[in-house]
Amino acid sequence: MRIEIRSLQIDAIIGILPEEREAPQRIVADLQAEYRYEAGDYLDYAAVAETIRHHLVEEKFGLLEEALLSLKEKIFAKYPLIESLELRLEKPEILRHCRVAVSERWHRIDF
Repeated sequence: MRIEIRSLQIDAIIGILPEEREAPQRIVADLQAEYRYEAGDYLDYAAVAETIRHHLVEEKFGLLEEALLSLKEKIFAKYPLIESLELRLEKPEILRHCRVAVSERWHRIDF
C-alpha cells in the first residue's frame, strides 16, 4: 500500500541566511511511503502529517538537506510499517524566479 501527503504547508525556520534564522518561512513537504497493510494495521495519515509538521517546526534546521535526513530518521523510527519512503522539502518563496527543493528516496533495508 502507498500513502501520499502532498503540499503540506509548514511555517518553519530552515536556512542559514540571517533573515532565515529570524522568522519562519513557508516550507512545502511531500511524502510518499509504501507500507505493509493488514486489516487493522494501517498508517494514520493525519498523524504522519503532524509528525512532519512538528519535527520541522521544533528543530530549526540550517539546511534543507539536514531537515530531510532528520525527518527520514524520525519517520522510519516512529512508523515501523513503512518499508520505503520518499520525501521532498521545498522553499517556494526563497528565490524570486523559481522554487527550490531537495528530495530523496530510501528503503528500510538501506540502513
